[in-house]
Amino acid sequence: MNAIAYQLEPQRGLAGLTARPQEIPAPGPHQVLVRVRAAGLNRRDIMLMDGTYPLAARPGVAPLSDGVGEVVAVGDGVIRAAVGDRVTGTYFLGWNDGPQTQALITQQYGATHDGWLAEYILLEEDSVVHAPAHLTDAEAATLTCAGVVAWSALTTPAPVRPGETVLTVGTGTVALFAIQYAAMLGARVISVTSTADKAERLRKLGSDEVIDRTEWPDWENPVLELTGGDGVQHVIDAVGPPTLPKSLAASTYNARVSLIGAFAAEPGRQLADPFGGKYLSIRRPAVGSRADFEAMNHAIAEHGLHPVIDRQFPVDQAVDAYRYFTEGNPFGKVVVTFPQER
Repeated sequence: MNAIAYQLEPQRGLAGLTARPQEIPAPGPHQVLVRVRAAGLNRRDIMLMDGTYPLAARPGVAPLSDGVGEVVAVGDGVIRAAVGDRVTGTYFLGWNDGPQTQALITQQYGATHDGWLAEYILLEEDSVVHAPAHLTDAEAATLTCAGVVAWSALTTPAPVRPGETVLTVGTGTVALFAIQYAAMLGARVISVTSTADKAERLRKLGSDEVIDRTEWPDWENPVLELTGGDGVQHVIDAVGPPTLPKSLAASTYNARVSLIGAFAAEPGRQLADPFGGKYLSIRRPAVGSRADFEAMNHAIAEHGLHPVIDRQFPVDQAVDAYRYFTEGNPFGKVVVTFPQER
């Protein structure tokens, strides 16, 4: 019996994303076979398609790191999942807990190993993470990349404390998760966006104050005013190097600035003295471990949090989903759904 999977030929744009028959794999020892219900896109997937992600995609790989589905078979020795479980998976194959290593970072679903844009995915047992029961399939398919990296940024190496101030820069999915998590953790949230419409939507998600950067190009100044001149304790900058100087300027002493995402190189560009004499740490979290993922899911379930979904596409319109992600300015996750009747 054949199913359908998409394959990616990098650096060919949308022409390199095609559907092909998929022979349903049999799980080996400590492997889990999952029938996919939904899969989610991230900016990382567009970069893999374009060839601008730091790790090259394997030609012909089934893309996407995010997804959810039902376990339909397990290999010998599997104890972390059973047939019928609804599960998602980790971003990296072998990072279960503790510090990341260079070897671990090169083993990624949807890049070097087949990902979720297929009717069936074969997961290593250590990659299995059970999805929060209250989430829909589309919502559960949004967590692996943007959800986990926002959680890691706010909770490691130490969690945000109630009463601290978190600044989010950008309105991509990482920023949206960060706003929800920060509010859930009891922090004050200041967000930077570009339109009045987005500002209102950010307030509904949990932002206490929103600054429109079109009105305030030097948005670090109103951030400082809102914090009595001190600056914020935590920054989640999901834009990248272009906004980093302003994020640093908006930070207090001993702040934690998390620069999120993989960025294409900008030859010849340098940042001149971006720290402004402040003592602070800058980090670029590489998503997170399985332990981070499971801790996040526990908090999501405890607080009944729901991820933001912008639009859903059926699997036969996966190329349109990619196109919409790159051209449609989505607010929230773009999800591909699979038929459940086979």
